[in-house]
Amino acid sequence: MTTETDPAAAPRLNKGEIGRHAYVADIPTLLLAAGIYAVFLLTTWNYHSLPWWAVFALGATTICLHGSLQHEAVHNYPFMSRRLNRWTIGWSLWLWIPYDLYVKTHTRHHIDQDLTDPFLDPESNYLTEEQWAEMSGLHRLVRQCMRTLAGRMLLGPGYYTLASIRECARDLTSADRERIMPWVWHFSTVAIILYWVMGVCQIPFWAYVALFAYPGTSLALVRSYAEHRAAPDEKTRSIICEAGAFWGFLFLYNNLHALHHAEPALAWYKRPARYRQLKSKLLAENGGYFMPGYGAIIRAYLFRPKEPIFHPFKKAG
Repeated sequence: MTTETDPAAAPRLNKGEIGRHAYVADIPTLLLAAGIYAVFLLTTWNYHSLPWWAVFALGATTICLHGSLQHEAVHNYPFMSRRLNRWTIGWSLWLWIPYDLYVKTHTRHHIDQDLTDPFLDPESNYLTEEQWAEMSGLHRLVRQCMRTLAGRMLLGPGYYTLASIRECARDLTSADRERIMPWVWHFSTVAIILYWVMGVCQIPFWAYVALFAYPGTSLALVRSYAEHRAAPDEKTRSIICEAGAFWGFLFLYNNLHALHHAEPALAWYKRPARYRQLKSKLLAENGGYFMPGYGAIIRAYLFRPKEPIFHPFKKAG
């Protein structure tokens, strides 16, 4: 588990400058982090005096927004130091994925030249016939259901949690320190979170999962549902989704995903203005892969699959 800044994560500075500026904070991102934690603490503290629907709304959006913030931490916000970002952002409020593993896989997602490749891209939702043949009947049914947005939202958090548990078992029995240490941080932070939630605020574990972690992850999966598509040209694989104020802020404007892949070091709060400058160029380069908002995605794909389950250009590993 590295504790240094990672130039592969699209740094804002060149290598010579990183050391000098590792502890300089990006103030808007740091203020956002403080706001997210404040809402989380207030919501959990007042759990018993709030109606369930208010807890659900605040809990789900706070967890999702914190997940969006973790994505920004991969790209060196608020700090150039990975160690500082871990201490400030790397708390798994949604419980299921270790922060350091997310940093590793998402960095690889940007470095690999095979975006959406089922073998090389850790964030790909496609399968190959080879992978399909190795799955059980139940596993196949779940993956088929997750091709729709409704299936992804309802089954996705549980599916990825089970996958994380399996990965945890493999890593902890590997005797490989680099594979074990991310789980040490993860379990330590989750223990502190659950002590606050269950011990101090007296929230049952099932209620935290049902009102915070699970729906928060479901919201995050709305963003990633249509984020990428299989296409021959790398630049045409990432979407532009012109979200409104709520969805845009919830996802920290990563809905402008072609822009993010073109300029991964660009701060989240600069994306809307930069998009307005480059809109024509981005849409020309990404082959017009565009949606006018998440409402359009929901209407089109809530119960209808958007993509084939098999990657159209990748047949075997």
